[in-house]
Amino acid sequence: MGVSREFYALMMHGARSFARWEIDTSLRILHDRRRMGLLLLLILPVFLIGTTFAESVNEALPNVLGGKQAFSPAYYTTTIFLASIAVGVVAGLITGCIGAGGGFIIAPALMSAGVKGILAVGTDLFHIFAKAIMGSVLHRKLGNISVMLAVTFLVGSIGGATLGGYINRTIYEANPVLSDAFITTVYVFLLGFLGFYGLSDYLRIRKASRKPAAQGRVEGSNQVAPDHDDMTSLSRRIQSVNIPPMIHFDEGVVPGGRKVSALFLVISGFIVGIAAAIMGVGGGFLTFPIFVYVLGVSASTTVGTDILQIVFTAGYAGIGQYAIYGFIFYTLAMGMLLGSLFGIQIGTLVTKVVSGVTIRGFFAVAVLAAFANRIFALPGKLGNLGYIPLSAEAGLLIERIGIAIFFVVLSTFTIWVFWTFFSNLKTLKRED
Repeated sequence: MGVSREFYALMMHGARSFARWEIDTSLRILHDRRRMGLLLLLILPVFLIGTTFAESVNEALPNVLGGKQAFSPAYYTTTIFLASIAVGVVAGLITGCIGAGGGFIIAPALMSAGVKGILAVGTDLFHIFAKAIMGSVLHRKLGNISVMLAVTFLVGSIGGATLGGYINRTIYEANPVLSDAFITTVYVFLLGFLGFYGLSDYLRIRKASRKPAAQGRVEGSNQVAPDHDDMTSLSRRIQSVNIPPMIHFDEGVVPGGRKVSALFLVISGFIVGIAAAIMGVGGGFLTFPIFVYVLGVSASTTVGTDILQIVFTAGYAGIGQYAIYGFIFYTLAMGMLLGSLFGIQIGTLVTKVVSGVTIRGFFAVAVLAAFANRIFALPGKLGNLGYIPLSAEAGLLIERIGIAIFFVVLSTFTIWVFWTFFSNLKTLKRED
């Protein structure tokens, strides 16, 4: 139990690190007229072309790339575009308000709306990559990046992303239903773990003490973890292994710096890359705990390297493993990007007027809603594959219950955030 709770804490550190990157990137785009103008110029032609030509082009070129029935160009309507903006807004609200990354709801939301799992994964990766390029935050963090550390890590992450993309595409080519079941199962385990531990964490804190309303996010949720001069016993053992080549880093953090074998960096990058490509995430939620608590890298260097790997891992996985095979829904990605920018802005403002304990509770509920959505979808997919005795009608009914739970919870969360925002607008204006 103690090991599981510690692992949950490490995962939350990573999720918060990724959320900080998303918030910083989104606010830079939103507060820069040139970037917003460029984004609108990119979205407008995609929107017009999609509404005018998507269906006819899709019929004329059914097997462009990817084998079987390619998804690019995908069937598109104005309703789909508006729905993608709504998904982006909710993901942005969760990231900005909870400070723990809202990407975990994007793939379940898209799959609930009827998007194939592999397409949801590819689209989410492209959305992350587009946000990274538009934000251009890298130059502000170069002082915190160990170039050799980053490059060695990227060797592994690109290899992992290649394998993860290959696994997803191979399973889809073999059986599209099995592909959805595989991606759903991965999300069930991850979201179930985070959700139930998040709920127990919330109940434990609520029981221990009732703190007054915080003037910021969840305690520690948006604070960079302190530089760990006292490394974990695991990181000390790993740094003591002398397998050439040795990578030196943190020279400006501790006297003499630190060093670690390139082998461990490549392995770590491989794990992050394969998770990013299979789940459609940037990998930031894994990079932070691995670097700080396993490899013994300082938090400041980790943050810079994390930003770098998100750009390249998401870019390579999204384009190299999904886009060229036709597994990205571009109009959906653009809509999500547009929605998330405004959702994050409102979410970060709301955290100034609500308690930290409340935000923890909403994080647990949001994750558990996504968990319920995926676990209710799983029986129908397993029934269709013949793995369990379940009729198609029964499987569809169970899945619809999960979809209803998911969207009711997310709608309640969204209404609560907007109600809090507008009811405290005068207070927020004074503080600003």
